[in-house]
Amino acid sequence: MLDITIDGRAGAGLTFTHVPHQAPVDVNERARLLENPGFGRVFTDHMVTIRYNETEGWHDARVEPRGPFQMDASSAVLHYAQEIFEGMKAYRLADGGTALFRPEANAARFRSSAQRMAMAELPEDLFLESIRQLVRIDHEWIPTAGGGSLYLRPFMIASEVFLGVKPSAEYIYAVIASSVGAYFKGGASAVTLWVSQDYTRAAPGGTGAAKCGGNYATSLVAQAEAIRQGCDQVLFLDAAERRWIEELGGMNIFFVFDDGTLVTPPLTGTILPGITRDSILTLARDMGLTAREEPYSIDQCRADAESGRLREAFACGTAAVVAPIGQMKMRGGDFTIGTGGPGQTTLRMLNALTDIQRANAPDPHGWLDRLD
Repeated sequence: MLDITIDGRAGAGLTFTHVPHQAPVDVNERARLLENPGFGRVFTDHMVTIRYNETEGWHDARVEPRGPFQMDASSAVLHYAQEIFEGMKAYRLADGGTALFRPEANAARFRSSAQRMAMAELPEDLFLESIRQLVRIDHEWIPTAGGGSLYLRPFMIASEVFLGVKPSAEYIYAVIASSVGAYFKGGASAVTLWVSQDYTRAAPGGTGAAKCGGNYATSLVAQAEAIRQGCDQVLFLDAAERRWIEELGGMNIFFVFDDGTLVTPPLTGTILPGITRDSILTLARDMGLTAREEPYSIDQCRADAESGRLREAFACGTAAVVAPIGQMKMRGGDFTIGTGGPGQTTLRMLNALTDIQRANAPDPHGWLDRLD
């Protein structure tokens, strides 16, 4: 076993124990899997685990072979849904190196999610080191063709064994990694949204701004309805008036108008503060574009699409990066946005963002975290 001691104030004295995999996936089999990995189906050899209890704090940090958890049937997460997660990517660069994109933002959001869910807060430098440890060991799993990347899933679950409604006193933090290709099979072709008028994602005072599994679980019935309607994704409206556009089941949304202005719904506690969303706002302003965070109603969206004022719309998030939106369907009639395909501003944002992520363009904001 290899002990790796991390530096840093919050991680001082904590050692990562590296337990090598005794039977890693064969090199030829790995190459076959990476030819067409899909999304979220191909996993790397290793994982990170760190444990917490109120007596020892964070301890027992390991990089070890990926495998199942052994859990008691009374573990708190199974009954009271105390769990949070993040989504981020590692990229293969043209020079053969690897890099993460804005990992410190994921670390900060993970800590914020833990606060909202009354969970132990993982120090941000420990979060970052756990990601770097796993990527360095499993970097050969990053696809080299077709815009592939290594999707990283840090998560934390309540592991105390008890039945009772209270915050858990014990937690397991883990990171797994998955080799991925494009999130949508059609690549840059436009997606169609189903506007849910029966279900909502989050309400004021709830967990909408936290990245917890419950938010996604409650979206699945609406997503299933969207699929039945021949759509790719569901679009949620606000819980109070069922009028204001909020976000998709797993992505934020932007609108582009005929004057070049971009608009995205504001962060009012019911919308996830997406890191891709924040990056696009920054890039748009760097380009001299007006980018506003303001409420936008579904009725106004329809009227603007029909008048031609609304030229483009796109969804954004770590998994899909940027996905053009061509059509919205809902009770009362469907409508097309712009030409129904990817617009110029949408593609400009997609290219600008991916060029920075893969070190093919200058990185003025220092977003890339190189691991070589």
